[in-house]
Amino acid sequence: MTPTYRAQGLDDEARGAEPEHDAEPLSGFLAEASHWLRELLGPKDRVTAAVRRILDIGSGPGAASCQLARVFPQADVVAVDRSAERLAQAEIRAAECGLGGRVTTRRAQLPEEFSALGPADVIWTGNVCRHLGDQQAALRSLASALRPGGMLAVAERGLAPRFLPRDIGIGKPGLQTRLDAALDERYTARRAGLPGVTSVIEDWPCMLASAGLVPTGSRSFLIDLPAPLGLTARRHLHTRLRRILEEVGDELDLVDRLTLEQLLDGDACTGILWRPDAFYLSAVTVHTARLCRARD
Repeated sequence: MTPTYRAQGLDDEARGAEPEHDAEPLSGFLAEASHWLRELLGPKDRVTAAVRRILDIGSGPGAASCQLARVFPQADVVAVDRSAERLAQAEIRAAECGLGGRVTTRRAQLPEEFSALGPADVIWTGNVCRHLGDQQAALRSLASALRPGGMLAVAERGLAPRFLPRDIGIGKPGLQTRLDAALDERYTARRAGLPGVTSVIEDWPCMLASAGLVPTGSRSFLIDLPAPLGLTARRHLHTRLRRILEEVGDELDLVDRLTLEQLLDGDACTGILWRPDAFYLSAVTVHTARLCRARD
């Protein structure tokens, strides 16, 4: 199966934008997800005619925007992000894909400007709501932009990527499990400091229903890239590990920190750029809901 997509947007803004090629290994599942959305909306011919405007919220460099434009050929797609650099990348991608006339960009300071984006038949957003203080309010704002019969698709969580064996021959076995735990603690602390943070049970179908929509199904898409990985995927993992070191390196014990530094050594055979045992396994879950009546 082809690689997957990791949504950009708010998270990348906080960490600093990564080179576009590092997102490429993670874009493959979008084709399958986009076709699934079209099937949920109804018969192909009728859907093709009905879907005229799509918003890609937190678009990053436009991988989802371009894929949605391919699957919905009559629709204009607006890539929405707060990073001007990311939107410039999205424009280049659209032009290279021959979609420059149908994929446009819009810079927005999310979520304050959701309501100003104009009506849409389909709204796609990936890993955006969880970086906003009030996730339920964000969903309500997104839902308010839907036309009657329109669909909101929210890609959130799924399964965290696995890419290392339990025992990698250096340091202590179980490194990735400890890295995941450190990252989860950092994420929890970061959420606690967000403006207007509100605690909510992250039951996405229930949250979509609370936003005034009718849930229409959830589906998880597996991303399975076995070892040995190609160079592009390895470069993505190198970038990911570098960010992990920057974020939680000071919270790791000395052995784990030194092991992480060895994995980042571009000249060492034990580094992620050269290891024959590096793989990529993850899953992205997409939750959908529709607006089944005109709003009052």
